[in-house]
Amino acid sequence: MKASYHKYLLDFKRPSGTSRGVMTEKETWFLVLEKNGKKGIGECGILRGLSADDRDDYEQKLQWVCDNIHLGEKELWEQLLEFPSIQFGVEMAFLSLKSDNPYLLFPSDFTQNLKSININGLVWMGEASFMKEQIEDKLATGFSCIKLKIGAIDFDKELELLHSIRSHFSADQIEIRVDANGAFTSSEALDKLNQLNQFQLHSIEQPIKKGQITEMAALCESTPFPIALDEELIGVFSFQAKEKLLQEIKPQYIILKPSFIGGFKGTQEWISLAEKYNIGWWITSALESNIGLNAIAQWTFTLNSKMPQGLGTGALYTNNMDCPLEVKNGQLWYNTSKDWGKIFF
Repeated sequence: MKASYHKYLLDFKRPSGTSRGVMTEKETWFLVLEKNGKKGIGECGILRGLSADDRDDYEQKLQWVCDNIHLGEKELWEQLLEFPSIQFGVEMAFLSLKSDNPYLLFPSDFTQNLKSININGLVWMGEASFMKEQIEDKLATGFSCIKLKIGAIDFDKELELLHSIRSHFSADQIEIRVDANGAFTSSEALDKLNQLNQFQLHSIEQPIKKGQITEMAALCESTPFPIALDEELIGVFSFQAKEKLLQEIKPQYIILKPSFIGGFKGTQEWISLAEKYNIGWWITSALESNIGLNAIAQWTFTLNSKMPQGLGTGALYTNNMDCPLEVKNGQLWYNTSKDWGKIFF
């Protein structure tokens, strides 16, 4: 078996804002396996300043994987514990290599275009007018669940946006999730949650920065509406450490990004623990190209979750690969009449 990796820069159609700043491009790496005339493709995607494996030796580790591909998927995965995005790329590449179709990893009613995945519509941070425009677009295109990133503009303006939505749509009509990306200080968080509570929100992701275990636990205990951990899960590698975190914080939900938490196997560990402690969960992509998003979507369908998932179509980028994924009426479909476009490596 031969293995190689290829770096690729995804360019945003419009600079995309979070509470950590504005992104104009996204780095990703593709792991390509070749054996007996067949190819397998996996994506290793990181977000600078956020991924646990945003390290100087990242490419060295990718080269190490290529040099030691003979060790096999299981051994490689175990030796890549501190490189969760590469764990994911390895899993994906081996699944792709084994399949008759390198993009068909988990055959199902979803990949036959018979059933869809319920997803949330993502509203990016920006000026109030831009966020309002996005909200109106999501509602007009049939989404029943929207997720707003908050924490980057004036909080009062964000409250006005939420008030505007709720003045037209009840909680029964539109489910609203908000994601603070750790934007609130621990001293102000509960007050802000109480102000947000008037809008009957489904949940808030990561209200305060990760690593404040005592403060987050207190917030989860006293919050007026559910809190979901997101960044808090990044860099928690062992099964024992994952269980300890959930026992200490006792969140209402956890958000699972396979690229950040060790691929399918790492995500499945979090799911088993969440279900043990009666904690809700859903799957979210992490700005992967359509290669990684395709794998996540196919796997997510097999989990049979009824909650809206945090998936899309990779339409944020100008130079993504064409693929069969498409969104219709707030649902993600796998359009079997659409082919994969040119792969740029």
